[in-house]
Amino acid sequence: MNTPSPASVPPVQWRRILQVVIVLAAAGLAAGFVPRWFARQKLLAETRAEVVPTVDTVRPARAEASAGTPLPADVQPFFEAAIHARASGYLKNWFVDIGEVVTNNQPLAEIDTPELDEQLAQSRAELDQALATRDLAKITADRWIELLKTASVSEQETEEKKSDYVLKQANVEAARAALQRLEDLKKFDRVTAPFAGVVTARNTDIGQLIAAGSGAELFRVAQINPLRVYVRVPQSLTHSVVVGQKARLTFQELPGREFDATVTRTAGAVDPMSRTLQVELQVPNPRGEILAGSYAQVRFTESALANVLILSDNALIFRAQGLQVALVGSDNKVQLRSIQLGRDFGSTVEVLAGLSPTDHVILNPPDGIAEGMPVRTLKPTETFSAK
Repeated sequence: MNTPSPASVPPVQWRRILQVVIVLAAAGLAAGFVPRWFARQKLLAETRAEVVPTVDTVRPARAEASAGTPLPADVQPFFEAAIHARASGYLKNWFVDIGEVVTNNQPLAEIDTPELDEQLAQSRAELDQALATRDLAKITADRWIELLKTASVSEQETEEKKSDYVLKQANVEAARAALQRLEDLKKFDRVTAPFAGVVTARNTDIGQLIAAGSGAELFRVAQINPLRVYVRVPQSLTHSVVVGQKARLTFQELPGREFDATVTRTAGAVDPMSRTLQVELQVPNPRGEILAGSYAQVRFTESALANVLILSDNALIFRAQGLQVALVGSDNKVQLRSIQLGRDFGSTVEVLAGLSPTDHVILNPPDGIAEGMPVRTLKPTETFSAK
């Protein structure tokens, strides 16, 4: 049998043979290279997945109005006055005792003032004497003026008589002022209440010697409706206390009872010794259930700032740059954010600035976490709950 030579093979057959060889070579190459390439890509993806950390995220929660711990407070009368005597003498009688309700200008006691009475009588006599001498000086001065017209007296003598009348008139005014002072002082022989309130102390009795000015207080009167409440607010909480804010007052001796109070004013400055802000509240006390001088606890029930957030303490990062948290951005990369803390409740903290309720905060961030690091999350981000 004769084999055809290459020169005798048509070109079309050569092209078909070449195509078959190429297809067979490509099939062999694909059968050996493609599985290896896919295996390598799979291994590379698994390696990258193991390198990229998996994190849990949470969204900060808005602070509830009642969040926070009660603060110790002192309850004081709205007005309180120690009543002292302005007139010396002996206590003649007292009309009210402790616990009694008094009105404005109501008599509390009466003082017998014998020495003051004698001074009043003497002052009235001195005024009468001054009036008599003034009248005599006026008559003399008028007479000298008439005599001067006929040159019967000298001008010098006339001026002396006129000056003497002016002096006597001044003596009358001085005597009248002295009498008026003693008469005003005599009015203090009746001790009266400076305002409506309750008598909280009586430190005198009938017959007791009363010394004006430096003597001990006779009574103490307090106005107990409304009451003032003073609380020292820590510096970390000063941002959330404003005038008009509502609060609730509780007492250990009144379990289950709460009283509504309102912030009326603040000191406006933090005490450098205690790092606290003094805040004054007012609480109505129409039935006298709250006793002035009591110890109470105040819980602020309204948040002054709407952007106060609550976050778990295991999301915080303490570094040289300050307090930070790690966020997951839309590109699944880490963003480090500096924040400002408010109150620390132990397992949770208040965040005053640096976060928004839509941020995805990483819980328990790794020590080596850094800005721009890729991360992945396995479950949807839920809003943080302190419960």
